[in-house]
Amino acid sequence: MYVSRFNFTPVTVNLGFYTIPDIPLFYVIIGALLTGLVISYLVYLVRSISTSFAFRGKNKEIKKEKDEVLELTKRVHQLELENEKLKHESGDTPEDTNSL
Repeated sequence: MYVSRFNFTPVTVNLGFYTIPDIPLFYVIIGALLTGLVISYLVYLVRSISTSFAFRGKNKEIKKEKDEVLELTKRVHQLELENEKLKHESGDTPEDTNSL
């Protein structure tokens, strides 16, 4: 309210090659505010999209690593079963009591 009531002084605005004479200062202030908000929002959108693509890449990488862990876990389980099978087939081998 205060800004609009006391800032009706006419000013000339130069925008590059364009000159706009006798615009109330209130309109210049509001225009600058709105322009700043629009530019800030555009920067926010660009950053948001960039972050989204970065997260998408990281999520694919995490999924790939989880799949690798799953495959390795399956392989370890298969090897443990094979190891137990070999232990029971050759039951006459002496056991080392100090082994882990």
